[in-house]
Amino acid sequence: MQLDRLVAFHKTIGDPTRIRIIALLAAKPWNGTALAGKLGLTAPTITHHLKKLREINVVYERREKNTIYFYLNKSVISQQAEALVKLSLLEKGEQSLDMNRNNEEAAKIIENFIGSDGRLKNIPAQRKKKLIIFRHIIKGLKEGIKYEEKELNEYIKRFFDDYATIRREFIINHFMYRENNIYELNPEEMWAK
Repeated sequence: MQLDRLVAFHKTIGDPTRIRIIALLAAKPWNGTALAGKLGLTAPTITHHLKKLREINVVYERREKNTIYFYLNKSVISQQAEALVKLSLLEKGEQSLDMNRNNEEAAKIIENFIGSDGRLKNIPAQRKKKLIIFRHIIKGLKEGIKYEEKELNEYIKRFFDDYATIRREFIINHFMYRENNIYELNPEEMWAK
């Protein structure tokens, strides 16, 4: 199902009066005058809303003698609901593909900037690459543990000699929180993206 048709459908039924009309028609067919009386609206208002619902094929009409009855096209509503579910499943699939691509990209960046000895060759200039490297370095720290500055410096020195720059980046990018020279990991949701 085309996305524009799905959007048009939901825009059209996204009106309180139209939803009330759909709810009434779900139980039985109604004529325009009866709908107007039941909803407390004028006949032209009901005609306008029914025209909009006919445009998206949710309502169809049948003439019986001099009276036109409106029916709910339940199959169209079912199709639209299924299309929405399929779209959400497709979106989830694309998100997992994006995650796999991101993981592959991160692995390549780590491979390029971290030597075989596990040390950082140099700090990347691009922010995106820099954040991937910092995430890699910070993995060895544990959440909920308070680290003294000296202890954190020693940890960072295993990766890079300029520990002050890395430590500062941890704070700037919200990987860690500092108070009175005591450092603690922030929850991952707070980390810069």
